[in-house]
Amino acid sequence: MAIAYADGRFDLDFGDGGTAIDEGLRTAVIISLFSDRRAEADDALPDGGDDRRGWWGDIYPQAEADRIGSRLWLLSREKQLPAVLKRAETYAREALQWLVDDGEVTDLTVVGSIPNGGVLGLTIRFRTVERGETVAYRVVAPTAVSAGAILDEAGGAILDESGAEILE
Repeated sequence: MAIAYADGRFDLDFGDGGTAIDEGLRTAVIISLFSDRRAEADDALPDGGDDRRGWWGDIYPQAEADRIGSRLWLLSREKQLPAVLKRAETYAREALQWLVDDGEVTDLTVVGSIPNGGVLGLTIRFRTVERGETVAYRVVAPTAVSAGAILDEAGGAILDESGAEILE
């Protein structure tokens, strides 16, 4: 089973008769970055409301302070400022830290960028423990004016801007 992206939505991909398998950590990265983590008590909410979002299962975590998702959603109405870029890096690193804590990866780095107006880019690199390989993803965060994409280090799209999956 793997996570696939099509028509602007993420969905479970069972493949042909349940044969879709994500042998890497792509599905884990997608869930970690694109699921909404509950906002902290001192986080300013983008709409000024009181919905802190998050997954209900985080109420009873298996490990202390273990939570699913990222707080990147809090940046949806932010300006493109260096301080906001640093927050994006922090939120992404926070969302992926469980991969380090669980011994799946080492050397996790996240670097933010602004590739185009209104677009947030994140380059994520880590070394897998099981295979010892360095993996890099470039994530272009979805905004109201651009679709999201997840690209490999060489710039080849795993998912293109229209959401169509491209074979590696």
